[in-house]
Amino acid sequence: MNHPKLAICNFEPSVDTLREMAFDNGFSGVDWTLKVQDLPENAFQEAALLKNISRLEPLEVRYHCAFEGIDLGAEDTSKAMAANDIFRKACRTVQRLGGRFMTIHMGLGRTSMDGLSWERTLRSLEILVNYGAGLGVRICLENLATGWSSRPELFEKLVRKSNAGVTLDLGHARVCSSVATRRFDIEDFVLPHSGRVHNAHVYHEERDDRHLPPSSLDDVSDRLGLLSCLACDWWVLELREEEPLLATLKVVREFLESSPRQLSLERFGIE
Repeated sequence: MNHPKLAICNFEPSVDTLREMAFDNGFSGVDWTLKVQDLPENAFQEAALLKNISRLEPLEVRYHCAFEGIDLGAEDTSKAMAANDIFRKACRTVQRLGGRFMTIHMGLGRTSMDGLSWERTLRSLEILVNYGAGLGVRICLENLATGWSSRPELFEKLVRKSNAGVTLDLGHARVCSSVATRRFDIEDFVLPHSGRVHNAHVYHEERDDRHLPPSSLDDVSDRLGLLSCLACDWWVLELREEEPLLATLKVVREFLESSPRQLSLERFGIE
């Protein structure tokens, strides 16, 4: 089993402090979250953002677009067009920052998918994936705890029909109703497209909009075992406070440093 790159989130306001924390704890990269208000409005703001992020070198940086309430598939055409413009702008920003991977969501922040069109979502996602590819940016869809992307059978369609990459969120997968009710297993999120998983979000579970760390390796060993069978080499410890982050890091290191595991995708029914 090859050891993945472990990445830290940009939860620390000071880039210099974040860089120091990453190096002190053996992280290889930073998963940088961009919100809509973070997207530069002009060349001056873009240069300032680039200068800020460049201070993280030589750490690798990938990008996570948390655009709550911004939906490509909105039934309201004007909202869908505005969302398309925002995501395209994000693609251009990531490309200019030197990024190669950009994680997005469908229905982020929604309690239901009312007001969204499934067909428009599929079509618009495919167009965005192709747009990103033209810029050298791989668009990756994250599975959420609720909504269409929380259902493995619908997530598979979104990924396959759009040709998107995948960001596998282990905490969302654990608590989504499809898995909680045992209708599906967590591996069903990757079973049809194991080669498309480029990023993973690693923590125990999401409760009340908070990411919780594992209390022991037993909490996450099966999910890390699945992840270790994939080609995905980017594991983001998606905790935004130092104590739970380091607790998760300890558990992940315990997994990675344990005796070599004879794991294969066949164990999970993945060829």
